[in-house]
Amino acid sequence: MKISVAAVCAVLAAPPVCAQTSEAALKQFFEGKTVTIKMDLPGTSDGVDVYPDARRPMDFDQYSARIKANGVAIHSGDAVMVTRVRLKEKLIEFQLAGGGFGTFGDDTSSSVYVPSTPKSERERRLERELKDEKDSARRREIRDEIDRLRRTREREDDRNRAVATVAEEQKRERIAQQRLRSGSRFNIRYQNAVPPGLGADGVMRALEDYVDFGGPRDAAASDRPPSAVELRQMPVNAGALHKGMSRQEVEETLGRPERESQRTEGTLNVITAVFSRGDQRIEAEFVEGVLIRYAISSR
Repeated sequence: MKISVAAVCAVLAAPPVCAQTSEAALKQFFEGKTVTIKMDLPGTSDGVDVYPDARRPMDFDQYSARIKANGVAIHSGDAVMVTRVRLKEKLIEFQLAGGGFGTFGDDTSSSVYVPSTPKSERERRLERELKDEKDSARRREIRDEIDRLRRTREREDDRNRAVATVAEEQKRERIAQQRLRSGSRFNIRYQNAVPPGLGADGVMRALEDYVDFGGPRDAAASDRPPSAVELRQMPVNAGALHKGMSRQEVEETLGRPERESQRTEGTLNVITAVFSRGDQRIEAEFVEGVLIRYAISSR
């Protein structure tokens, strides 16, 4: 069998699987932990951008603009929980106390829609009558009544707009308060891609000027994802699993199962996999590679 030079080069250039940065490992290490913030953070999901591989790791003009526009949601010295870590191609989102206002589900619009008052049936009937009326005196009467009805509608529209203006102001105040209660985030951005194998220690180095993680960095925070053995020794955090996860996502979180079995429910092929994490036993059921139910118990 012939193998092209290009194919060999591609294989040699590809990073080993074990060197890939693992979102599951970062989530396992950081989420749920409390850290102390060294700077004010804006009340927006835009958060603060940090560029570890740039000459100037932070754009302070952008930072100042976000603080001015959104207020301070997390103050310097505040101790807050890491609520979510997300790994993307060129970005690691390090979300704090909710991740900032403006995420999916937040109502960011302060506008209040008020429809115009529709014409009454009386007004529409008079308009039809006016088209057919020949008597000039009667036409004046009809036009006068139509004008009165139109002015009534306009007054109603004015009242509705006044109510909407008050409602919009109240909504702006509510949004401003929500911004201050919804946390913030750091966006760790890389020019080309998140470095392969970047672990918790690498994240802490990127944020060390802005976040106090407290305590020495232990072996679990080494600049690599945990090994399969280390992964099995870590307990599962609440919320790490949810129905609808793929089999691959579950195994990225829990490692390979200790054993699995298969059964049929009606027309469905159900696979039951048993995982061990620390002193926990996790039994997960999959249909077509999708998690449909799970149970966590002590061993």
